Amino acid sequence: MPVLLGMALAVTLTSCGGSSTPSTTEKKAAGYPLTLTSCGKKSEIKAPPRRAVSLDQGSTEILLSLGLADRMVGTGTWTDPVLKGLEKENAKVERLSDRYPSFEKVLAQEPDFVTASFLATVSQGGVADRAKFTELGVPSYVSPTDCAGKDNAGDGDGSRVKTLTMDTVYGEVRDLARAFGVQKRGERLVADLKSRLAKAKQDIDASDTTLLYWFSDSKSPYIAGCCGAPGIITRELGAENVFDDTREEWPQINWETVADRDPDVLVIGDLTRTSQTAESAEKKIEFLESNPVTKNLTAVKKKRYVLLSGQAMNPTIRTVDGVEQVADALREFGLAK
Repeated sequence: MPVLLGMALAVTLTSCGGSSTPSTTEKKAAGYPLTLTSCGKKSEIKAPPRRAVSLDQGSTEILLSLGLADRMVGTGTWTDPVLKGLEKENAKVERLSDRYPSFEKVLAQEPDFVTASFLATVSQGGVADRAKFTELGVPSYVSPTDCAGKDNAGDGDGSRVKTLTMDTVYGEVRDLARAFGVQKRGERLVADLKSRLAKAKQDIDASDTTLLYWFSDSKSPYIAGCCGAPGIITRELGAENVFDDTREEWPQINWETVADRDPDVLVIGDLTRTSQTAESAEKKIEFLESNPVTKNLTAVKKKRYVLLSGQAMNPTIRTVDGVEQVADALREFGLAK
């Protein structure tokens, strides 16, 4: 970064979020300053954020669901259309990029709070290392779903040391609601998610049914391991993931191994991005039904496909959508007692 640009950005951030002299409004904000700890790092929030940037779709949809569009100045990193019901609110917030926006573009929004769903987003190779935001006085928050009980060492998507549950997602909702001073809204959102989850799995027993979750890529497919968001869906419905013997989040598994395990149902990511091969469900199904190895799978022959958004297969509030959709499909297929 040129020296003059770096100085300009530093001045901009000092004026918007790094000032050591709080305004009268900030002094009156009850409960501030407050400290949030996420993924092992603490961030002090001096006042309710007014210029937040959310750098992943999952994080964005939580903020929009909490009614905070008027306090957001940018979003980035999308895999799907925005959650139904949030279209109007989302339209109020500038989309900085469908993928990672540049660090400079984020700073140009003069953010006073930055959120992300994944550590990779605020690491080298993403938008910027989290420490850079800290240096400029911008508090940041990363979803605990990507670090609590998870080992992110290595080049892949990490592995689960502890099995993920919806409680961690609810914790993220509560953390963000607290950051913005809208705790009651957070509790209402959590209560709604819990109610929907209970209703979706009511009187369902899929203990004799095996599932496979395919997120992306036809050449070296990313298939869900036991213990991330797909694991939540599987356990809530009492089913079995055919790759529940790996704790890797999204291991790349060859189709011959998939054929050996021959799942009853294929849960397919229906993505709108184009960074990998076979992102959309249409392309995935086209591949499955034409490839010599996969066309003889039981699920393919019987066309037992469940199409989920990428966000429903990530640990987000949309994981509840995933439980609802898979439950409905299993009933339709006659695979739920």
